[in-house]
Amino acid sequence: MDLIKLLKHLPDTVVILTPDLKILDATDEYYRITMRTREELVGQDFLDSFPDNPDDPSSRNAFLLRKSLEKVLETKQPDRLEVLRYDIPRPASAGGGYDVRFWEAIHAPIPDEKGNVSYIIQKTSDVTERELSKHALALEESKFRFMADAMPQLIFTTNPEGKLTYLNQRWEQYTGEPITNLFGDKWQETIHPEDQGAFAAKWKEALQQGTEMQAELRQRDKNGNYRWHLCRSMPMHTEQGELTMWVGSYTDIHDTRNLVMELLATNEQMVALSDQVHHSFLKAEAERKVMEQLILKAPFFCCILKGPEHRYELVNENYQKLIYNRDSVGKTVAEVIPEVVEQGFIQILDKVYTTGEDFLAEAVPIKLAQVNTNELQQYYLTFIYQALRDENGNIHGILVFGYDVSDQERYRQKLQDLELSQ
Repeated sequence: MDLIKLLKHLPDTVVILTPDLKILDATDEYYRITMRTREELVGQDFLDSFPDNPDDPSSRNAFLLRKSLEKVLETKQPDRLEVLRYDIPRPASAGGGYDVRFWEAIHAPIPDEKGNVSYIIQKTSDVTERELSKHALALEESKFRFMADAMPQLIFTTNPEGKLTYLNQRWEQYTGEPITNLFGDKWQETIHPEDQGAFAAKWKEALQQGTEMQAELRQRDKNGNYRWHLCRSMPMHTEQGELTMWVGSYTDIHDTRNLVMELLATNEQMVALSDQVHHSFLKAEAERKVMEQLILKAPFFCCILKGPEHRYELVNENYQKLIYNRDSVGKTVAEVIPEVVEQGFIQILDKVYTTGEDFLAEAVPIKLAQVNTNELQQYYLTFIYQALRDENGNIHGILVFGYDVSDQERYRQKLQDLELSQ
C-alpha cells in the first residue's frame, strides 16, 4: 500500500510536522483550503507560514497554536484547540490580504520506538461558515433586543408553554424591580389583584388554543400606583406551523382611558353614542369598545433609516399604513414622503445623525399627502428619533418609533373648546 499516496488523497485537512515544527507534508485538501502549494509549504516553518493577521493587533493565534504544539511535545499526549479565529493569508495572485477563518484543531503525537515524539499530526476543521452564521445570528438578536429595550412598551416573550423567557429594560424602569426578580410568575404579580383572575383565564385559554390574546388590566408602577394597560400577546409559528414562542406587549392606555371617560361625561354627542351602544351592551363594555377603537387608531409604528441620506432599511406594517403603503425600502425619506421636507423633519433627522442626540416629540403636527389626491392631511404624532451606532460608536442610522395620537389630540382640543364654551 502506498501510504504517501493515501495521505495525499485523504479528504481531511491534515498536516504532518517535525518536532522542530517544520512542515513535512500535508493532504491535498490541506493545500487547497490554505490556498498554498506543496512546493510553498514543505520544509517551511509552520508558524512562520501562517502568521497572525497584522490587521488584528489583539490576535494571539500564533501564540496559542505554538503553546498547543509545545504541550504535545512535552506531554506526548494529544491536545485539542477549541474554536479559534485564525485568518489565512491569501496569495498575491488572489489579491493578497487575509481570509477570515475559524478552525477547530487537534494535535496528536507520533512516537518513535523509544516513545519520543518523532512527528506531530495536526487535523483541522474549517468551521468558518458555522461561526459566521452564529455571529450574524447574535448580531441580529442584539439588534432586535436593542429595539425592544428602546420601545416605550413593556415587552415580554415566553416559550410555547407560557414560561417567561425575556423582559425588556422598560419593565425594570416601570416597576422599579430588577428584571431577575420578575421571572417565574412574579411578573404577573404586578397586575392589580382584581384583574389577575381574568388575565390568568385569558392567558390560559390562549395557551391552550394557540391564538392571539388581548386584555385590559391595571399594572403597578414603581411608586405603587396602578395604571391601565392594554396587554397583547401573539404566538409565533414556524413555516411548518409549529408554535415556537409567544411575543407580548403592555401599552399604557391610562391617559387615553381617562380622556375617553371625560369626553363621555361632558360631550353630548359621545353620551348619545354611549346610549346607542347601551341597547346592545352594558355601559362598561361600550366604554371598553370605544377605548379599544381609539387604541387601534393610534398604533405603534417603527422604521430604521440608514446613512446620512436617511434611507429606509426596515419598515413595519403600522408605519407603512401611516404613509399610505408607499414603496419605501431602499429609498430616502425625502423621496418617499417629500411633503415632510418643508416641515423641517429632514433637518431634525440630519441633526440626530450628526450629534447622536435623541429627539423626542409629543403630539407634533405633521401633514402627509394622501396617495390618490395628494391632498395634505393633518396628523399628530408622538415619536422619538434615536441614533444607531456600530461597535466602534460611529452613527450609521436612526431608529424611529412612536404612536399616531391624532384622535387623542383632536379629542383634547374638542374638550378644551367645550370647557371654554361652558
